Amino acid sequence: MPTPRPLLPVLLAWALALSSPAAAAAADDTGIETARTARQIAPGVRLESYERLESDRWLRIDELVVESAGGTGGVRVEYLGGDGPETVAEAAARHRAGSGRRVIGAVNGDFFDVRGSGAPLGPGLRDGRLLHSPAPGTASAPAVGFGPDGRGRILRLGLAGSVTLPGGRVRPLAGFNAARPPAEGFAAYTADWPGAALPDPGGPAVELRGGRVAAAPVRVPARRARPAPGTTLLIARGATATAELAALRPGDAVAVAARPATGAGPVPWAAVGGREALVVAGVPQDHDGEPNNTAAPRTAVGFSRDGRQVRLVAVDGRQRDSGGLTLTGLGRMMRRLGAYEALNLDGGGSTTLLAGAAGATAPALENTPSDGTPRPVPNGLVLTAPAGSGRLAGYRVEPLGGTGPDFGRVLRGLTRTLTATGHDAALGPAPGAPSWSAAGGGSVDPAGVFHALRPGSVTAYARRAGAEGALPLDVLGPPARLRPTRDRIGLAERGESAGFGLVGYDAQGAAAAVEPRDVTLRFDRSRWNVTGDGRGGFTVSARTARATGTLRATVNATGATAELALGVGLEALPVAALEDAARWTGPGAAAAEGRSGRGLALSVSAPAPDPLAGSVASAAPPRPVPLPELARSVSLWVAGDGSGARPDVRLADAGGAALTLRGPAADWTGWRRITLPLPPLPERPLTLTGLSASGARGRLVLDGVAAETPPTGPAPAYRTRPDPVVAGAAGVRARPWRFAVGPAVPASARNPDTDFVFTGAMERPAFTHRGVRFLPLDTGRATLDGGGLGRMRSLRAALEAAAREPGTGALAVVRQYAPRAVDRKEAALLTRCLGEFRRTTGKRAAVITVGAPRFTAGRSEGVLEVSARRGARTLFGADAFAAGDWLSVRPG
Repeated sequence: MPTPRPLLPVLLAWALALSSPAAAAAADDTGIETARTARQIAPGVRLESYERLESDRWLRIDELVVESAGGTGGVRVEYLGGDGPETVAEAAARHRAGSGRRVIGAVNGDFFDVRGSGAPLGPGLRDGRLLHSPAPGTASAPAVGFGPDGRGRILRLGLAGSVTLPGGRVRPLAGFNAARPPAEGFAAYTADWPGAALPDPGGPAVELRGGRVAAAPVRVPARRARPAPGTTLLIARGATATAELAALRPGDAVAVAARPATGAGPVPWAAVGGREALVVAGVPQDHDGEPNNTAAPRTAVGFSRDGRQVRLVAVDGRQRDSGGLTLTGLGRMMRRLGAYEALNLDGGGSTTLLAGAAGATAPALENTPSDGTPRPVPNGLVLTAPAGSGRLAGYRVEPLGGTGPDFGRVLRGLTRTLTATGHDAALGPAPGAPSWSAAGGGSVDPAGVFHALRPGSVTAYARRAGAEGALPLDVLGPPARLRPTRDRIGLAERGESAGFGLVGYDAQGAAAAVEPRDVTLRFDRSRWNVTGDGRGGFTVSARTARATGTLRATVNATGATAELALGVGLEALPVAALEDAARWTGPGAAAAEGRSGRGLALSVSAPAPDPLAGSVASAAPPRPVPLPELARSVSLWVAGDGSGARPDVRLADAGGAALTLRGPAADWTGWRRITLPLPPLPERPLTLTGLSASGARGRLVLDGVAAETPPTGPAPAYRTRPDPVVAGAAGVRARPWRFAVGPAVPASARNPDTDFVFTGAMERPAFTHRGVRFLPLDTGRATLDGGGLGRMRSLRAALEAAAREPGTGALAVVRQYAPRAVDRKEAALLTRCLGEFRRTTGKRAAVITVGAPRFTAGRSEGVLEVSARRGARTLFGADAFAAGDWLSVRPG
């Protein structure tokens, strides 16, 4: 799976671009785009990746945009897969693009029989030939179709087929490589069968070769993958068709014909089935009240009115960083993107998008699948383009390990490894090692290692025989402090490994990745192996089955240090002994005799109509129960009664998102311990919010909930030096004017030297005072309850005003301490916006938090961050146009 995408810099243009009334009205409907990157992957094809803050969720979206389908670029959209379920990357690697062509991108395709044959439920065409028809019972099904020139449309595809029996009797063909056999009539299966195993024919079958019966009758063995090439398996359902098939003998002439039926328009060159129409004739469709209209990961295809612009879109979901979209929301988004027609493809854990890059030999995974890893799917859509000449025309220059903001920066005195990938004029791969150089405060050695010498902007160049590539880099100040990307690493067993990175910060709090060559590591080498991972980070593995320890990293240039805790081996840490089972409440729940002491009984009084949709017996604890942060799995004792009822463990992640661990069907009697692995994606720490039983009618007794966790111990303490803005009373009085943060006091006790006091009520509008624009932010509403969107719009307006006011030298955001309301992504976005404001305007910025548990002062991206302790009065001295720091702070 891909490396999680860091939050990208947000330019001041973000605020200015949304300042018009039309843009503001659009933002009211669509939220705010917070980050965007784009790259050309072939002539006429680009990848757009961006994040959005909506009123109730974050969204992360990737889209492949083909601008000139049918033009001179020669880009085609083709059917992908068809050899049984596999990941989109596996199918793309095996796709035969044809002579002189290459694969540049792909997405997953149709919905499929996930609990049965694994075959797609809709139609599929390759090279104008029908591969499989829709599931029986539908005359036609919605699909996206593409011509040989790449232009696309949405249509309905069905089966026009026949079976000609001995004597010339012609019968309709009811299914062709369909996911499920028809209830009545004939169905045929060939080597093009796209599923994992043939469905049970439920009746007689014959094998045809060369237009004649080769074997009759035949038994279809369980898990048979597909008929051999040149062989057709003909099956029958219903009394009439079954009798006619049973009468066939080897050597009889039987002809099977199957072709696609479009109803209107030409037969596409390639097609993949879908389901819900999202945009019809330029109108987004309303799916409210219909099935599948829930927020989820989504894959969609959209077309311009003439079919020349094609958009293959993936929206991540079921993650804190991206909540997914409803069908209705997806349709609105596709229309905003310019789609005149759009169709929904399979989503959920199937949503996958691959995209190439200039000079790359194969496309790579761009989105983050909700299962944590890509799901095997039966088909998809693949983009192919001309391979190009292979003659070197330029270089794609990137920092090793990533393209986020931390990797585009280098701390003074440290290094960054650069890579140069050669490409031809069509952005296909081209060989040729470059020569390196740099303009600005640094140098690049022959191995492509950039050495940062002086702060400022630098450009690194890769050149060879007229071909060139360039990469802008920012050189920061020297590293003043160091932090690992993970405070603790817990391994389950010897041989397992995990990665971490190091991030350095200069005196202004600007961050940059620190590579292995620039640090010295100290750790117990008899217990651990720690090596560079080849991508700018580190890999830790254990040499023993059980151990704890500490790793210490020191920057060679300045001596800045960081530590992280290590542990290997699992121990079961108690989570809920259920001695308080009588206090757990919910339908069908009661205290009972447990395995040892009290236990929790869950009585399922009636089977759930859909075991995956919910449960009919559940119990919530008196209060949420925290799980250890590094827990790998949850285990519990279950006393079954042989009914097959399933125990479920209900959790919530750090942001409140729900997660359910589903246990096995309890088809045993007596006590048995079950272990349920935790998926990797939820935001830690997790809390236990309930236990439930689902499925068959029965009674389960649960006891002894525990979490299997590596024994790392607590994370090492992280210490920083006091920030220079922290000053005594004299330092604050030396500023031209003062304000305070803290509790309200009687008028008689107010300091006449203080212009005003922030008491924590953040309902006043933004105002400017003596060169400082103050923006009080109301943190009463949670980020994903509209609060974040409202606060970011207020920030946008304040940034615009402060940027254009010549008499304003600084912007100060003042907010109430509310970590449960303001999520980490909003907090990071606020800092990024203020940091970019500071860089692009030369003006100052600060974030002042009122009512924090303790006083802190520091800076991030050059933005001062001061937290004032609740119950105490913190005094600030200000000078918006001072040569150095513009604030002095005396803690209360």
